[in-house]
Amino acid sequence: MNRKLDPAAVLRQFEIPGELTAVAPYGSGHINDTFCAAFSQAGQAVRVILQRINGNIFKRPDALMENIQRVTAHLAAQVAGQPDADRRVLTLIPTRDGRAWHVDADGAYWRLYRFIERASTFDAVTSTEQAYQAARAFGEFQRHLVTLPAPRLHDTIPGFHHTPGRFAALEQAIAADAANRAQSVAAEIRFALARKGITSVLLDAQLPERITHNDTKFNNVLLDDSTGEGLCVIDLDTVMPGLALYDFGDMVRTTTSPAAEDERDLAKVHLQFPMFEALVRGYLATAGGFLTSEEKRLLPFAGKLITFEIGLRFLTDYLAGDTYFKVHREGHNLDRARTQFKLVQSIEEQEEEMNRLVDSIER
Repeated sequence: MNRKLDPAAVLRQFEIPGELTAVAPYGSGHINDTFCAAFSQAGQAVRVILQRINGNIFKRPDALMENIQRVTAHLAAQVAGQPDADRRVLTLIPTRDGRAWHVDADGAYWRLYRFIERASTFDAVTSTEQAYQAARAFGEFQRHLVTLPAPRLHDTIPGFHHTPGRFAALEQAIAADAANRAQSVAAEIRFALARKGITSVLLDAQLPERITHNDTKFNNVLLDDSTGEGLCVIDLDTVMPGLALYDFGDMVRTTTSPAAEDERDLAKVHLQFPMFEALVRGYLATAGGFLTSEEKRLLPFAGKLITFEIGLRFLTDYLAGDTYFKVHREGHNLDRARTQFKLVQSIEEQEEEMNRLVDSIER
């Protein structure tokens, strides 16, 4: 039985002193239920972030929370002694019985983080400096986790960035044509099928497995309100083993185009080279020390592949009748797929120049 959410009751399960003075929904996320709460402690307001994990998306929330507990503890040890160390990593607040999460009567998993003050997230990049700072923060995140001791982290979403698997799912959707839409998107299908050969390039390169974030959108980095520094990487639900280039590729996909992910005017969709350069310089400033030469060489390709992969996923869902991604208008998933494919085209047109840039920075 799913009862009405009562965040105040859940908060009482956590080890946080003071009187609860406010609690309200928070943020723009679409996966978990998120609340910001304030407590009065010695006359001062202390804020926390409460989240209920979406068990429909994350089938093993216990494994997910074990990952987050290990990762945040390791990151905290890595930044200890730095200025503002407590603002550079998410901090879990334990329950009254000492656990890192609470399970309610419905079996839902809840967690509580300290609120990081004087820092903000933004849904869209407005400058190359912001792109640089975000990429630097994600590179630092990966660098710190290179030394995370065994055992291997859990796979919170198995096969998440397995591009050949995503391509096979598209082929199955084309064959099934469950929504009778394949004929109307023949051009998009041809575009995808013509690029089947790129889907296994990263897997075939035998790159080292890293610990990766897997959702490196710009709004998953907190920027310091005063300095603009990329301060803290947030939204750790998909942190798991993977390829470092998955993270860089998704930064390229979500940061370099001035258009929205579902933009209908494809003339607005293109890779802005200065944004790409800022991402490369920021990422290599922190990740360059541990990346192999092959990982660095494939940075531009990674942007193309991950953009292509999400385009495949949108097109697959459109063909299946919009069963996975939430849609808000007729043809929404098709618009999304077309936007991704247009960005792939733009990357292909600039790929040689992108490769030259990476080579020049590495020399």
